Amino acid sequence: MGGYYRDNLSAIRLRQCYEIAPPRVKQYLEANIAHVQDKITPHDIILELGCGYGRILKKLALKVRRVIGIDTSLSSLLFGQEILRSAPNCYLINMNAVQLAFRDCFFDCVICIQNGISAFHVNNKDLIKESIRVTKPGGKILFSSYSDKFWEYRLEWFKLQSEAGLLGKINAEKAREGIIECDDGFEASTIYPEQFLSLTAELDVDTKIVEVDDSSLFCEITPRPKP
Repeated sequence: MGGYYRDNLSAIRLRQCYEIAPPRVKQYLEANIAHVQDKITPHDIILELGCGYGRILKKLALKVRRVIGIDTSLSSLLFGQEILRSAPNCYLINMNAVQLAFRDCFFDCVICIQNGISAFHVNNKDLIKESIRVTKPGGKILFSSYSDKFWEYRLEWFKLQSEAGLLGKINAEKAREGIIECDDGFEASTIYPEQFLSLTAELDVDTKIVEVDDSSLFCEITPRPKP
């Protein structure tokens, strides 16, 4: 799960990616969080898949009863412990998103935003199934990827990361809408609405695709009540 973010882009280096983001990208990042905040309630227990150092968890912790973040990068989690020291309802765990050590129907909401479904480099259907397993019937599962409308801003941001030495050199010949590859092994793709719908078509859930801020595509999954 997210080997590049575990081995190459974690902790302080990951935070630097957000610090150098241009204004339009920072707007996109805030819009992602705001959309999640609109879907949660004060009594909720939330799980974030691929939480990194807790950038998103810190804001969600102000809105809900408890937040748990998992990641495979131990260095990011240790860095996050320092950042989240003032959030007693926030917990960080070293865990793989396709092998969750939580009981069935435990969480009110599971989130995997900012294209984590692509960044993890795991089987997407397994990832979604495991997220459904740990979510209460009627709860919410939120995955997000990028809108096509955001491509130029996204590419600009990754170029800035490359120039700062946080990523390798972007392969200009392979860079095309939805896909970014670097010479150090970094790869990022995009999940489109028809792919999200295909991944959930045979599952006992309701699925809705929502565009947010002309920058994100959210796949909102609701597990149906069990008979």
